[in-house]
Amino acid sequence: MTSRILVAGIGNIFLGDDGFGPEVMRHVPEKITDPRVRVADYGIGGMHLAYDLLDGYDALVLVDALPNRGSPGTLHVIEADHESLGGQVGLDAHAMDPAAVFASLAALGGTPPYTIVVGCEVDNVDEGMGLSPAVAAAVPAAVAAVGDAVARLLDGVRAS
Repeated sequence: MTSRILVAGIGNIFLGDDGFGPEVMRHVPEKITDPRVRVADYGIGGMHLAYDLLDGYDALVLVDALPNRGSPGTLHVIEADHESLGGQVGLDAHAMDPAAVFASLAALGGTPPYTIVVGCEVDNVDEGMGLSPAVAAAVPAAVAAVGDAVARLLDGVRAS
């Protein structure tokens, strides 16, 4: 049974849709009250997230913007493949993409926990605050997806 879960939103609120993770995190705390779950908005603090993961979490639910694959606003819930993300090496205090966070964690001697990514395809990541309409419309579904992922993890059932 999974006993400690970290729900982490990442992204830069000053780059349009890259602020998806932090925006979702503004709504998640009101949905998750289990004391085994920690909810945090890391913004662009990748190194902070890597250090927190050293505390021995059993699972991570990572909320992030995803590259546009032709369908801005499309929500994806996927298991992270740590094997394919492990190609980068070393510490990078300024990088915030998941691969850089996991590489920093490895450089610190840690291993990533089982990870579910709740991500949304972006429309616009130009400088500026606020989500595009398509990405903003995906926020409620992302909040629900985070809640579902946490509930499944607490019940000991991994996402499929």
